[in-house]
This record gives sequence, C-alpha cells and structure tokens, in this order.
Amino acid sequence: MSFSFRNVRYFIAVAEAESVTRATQTLNISQSVITEAIKSLEADLGVPLFQRHARGMVLTHAGHQFLRHAHEILAVVRNAQQALNARPDAMTGQLNLGVTGLMSGYFLSYLLDRFRRTLPKVEVRIVEDERGYLEHLLVNGELDLAIVLTSNIENRLALEVEVLQVAPWRIWLPSNHPLLELGSINLKEIANEAMIMLKLDELDDNTTAFWRAAGLKPRVAMRTQSVEAVRSLVATGAGLSILPEMLYRPWSLDGDRLEVRPIQESMPVLEIGVAWRRGSPLSEAAQNFLLIAREFARSRGLPAARIDPS
Repeated sequence: MSFSFRNVRYFIAVAEAESVTRATQTLNISQSVITEAIKSLEADLGVPLFQRHARGMVLTHAGHQFLRHAHEILAVVRNAQQALNARPDAMTGQLNLGVTGLMSGYFLSYLLDRFRRTLPKVEVRIVEDERGYLEHLLVNGELDLAIVLTSNIENRLALEVEVLQVAPWRIWLPSNHPLLELGSINLKEIANEAMIMLKLDELDDNTTAFWRAAGLKPRVAMRTQSVEAVRSLVATGAGLSILPEMLYRPWSLDGDRLEVRPIQESMPVLEIGVAWRRGSPLSEAAQNFLLIAREFARSRGLPAARIDPS
C-alpha cells in the first residue's frame, strides 16, 4: 500500500462535500484530478470508499471507517510539520533536572552539553542528591526529570521510568592477580579477598545483597565514595571490587593497570535511566532532553531505550 498524502486530502474534501464538483471548489483543482485520486486511493485500499449516484457521493461503510483514520493521518502530518518548523534554539523556559553523584560523573556532562547546544535559551537547574530524595522531589513536582539508577527506584507507582543503559557487574582485579587466568570468577573464589566497596549511588547496598544471597560475607577493607580511589586501590593490590562495567577504565590515575572479569553467579543487572512523575505531561524542554538522552544511548551502542511497564 503506497497511497499519497495528497489523495487522502482529496478524499476528505469529497467526503465532507459529498460531491466531487463541490470538492473542486474547495480545493481549486480540476474534477478529473480528484476523480483519479479517489480511484487510486480505492485501488490502494482494495475497497470502494463511495457509492456514486446522480446527486453526488455517499460514503460506504469502509469509507466511513477510513475517514476517521484519514483525519488522524492529517493531524499527524500537521504535527510533524509544526515540530520540524519549530526552532529549538528559540525555545525558552526552564528544565529542572535531578542527578545522583554517580550519574553526574558519567552521564551528565555530555547530555547537558548537547542539550545546551540544541536549546541554548532554556535555563537548566540541576539538583545533585541521593536517589531517594530525588524521588521525593519528582513526586512533589519540584523536578521535571532525574537521571538515576532506575533499577533501585522504590516509588514505582508514582514514577515513570525509561531505561537508557543496562550495565552488568564485573570483578575488578590488579593486573598481576592469579585469578585473572580464569575466564570468569565466582564469589566463593574471592570470599577471602579484601574488598573495596564503592558507597556511591547505593552500589555498596547492591553488592552486599549479592554476597548475602550467595550465603557469604565480604571481607571489607574500605568503603569509599570515590571511583578513582577504588581504581587506585585495586590497581595497587589493596583489594578487589565488584562494580558496574560502565565504570571500568584500564588505568588508575597513577598509571597502574587493573583488569575486570565476569561473575559466574547470576546477578541482577544495573539499569541507568531517566525518571519523572507518573501522569504528569512532560514540558517541551523535558521531552527534548529525553530525545537527547536516547540519542546518547544509541551513539554509544547502548541498549535501545525502553519504558518500564510497572
């Protein structure tokens, strides 16, 4: 089926005028053009749209059904034209954005730069805080969007969630560790190792839950809120760590190398994304930020964005 937008417009004009002759007066084109357009549309759809009689044209049952869809087609095309004709650089307003500490370090800078270059006149107000408090601000309508670990969100009845990235967990080890010879490592094999726990964005709560589920207790050497501290401590042999793969870089700040290996146990993946208040229409600025976030995910080869169905 390949009917044209023009033929749809001609069909609506004839349906409303109930006459090809009267439709020509509205459209200011010849009767033969309209007649051929209707015949072409009926051939494309495979059904007659009109009953023709001496006094004009009457819609068939199929014609009435298609008329409703034809109006929807026109509306969609008009909306698309308006969106394309709108100038993002002229848009004004404010975007209230929440972000957790981990997200501000790994996602915010790119998204904010792209957003400001696309919508330079929109003021962006950023609040960095713990996920739980950002959820509170979203529910209260004080934030438009928040970039968080969506897999940790608690208030799912009040919040919509769109996942932008799924991050598996990895064991971080120094480059000379004997367990590197293994393709993957289970938790029992590192149960006696000193562990460096990252407290940022509740990651230590997540990993502690993994240990508990395995019936093990980690030997915690240190808890820190610094990803760079974890890199340096692991790279120099102070301990191992379990962290999302997205945080991995092969070198510490001091130039020491570290490696990662997959975990044999089945562990819940970490989901990173955007949250907003359920049932609240997003502002135009917030919608544009979501579009930029999706483009960011695609540009980095990340999993396609999806809506949490909960």
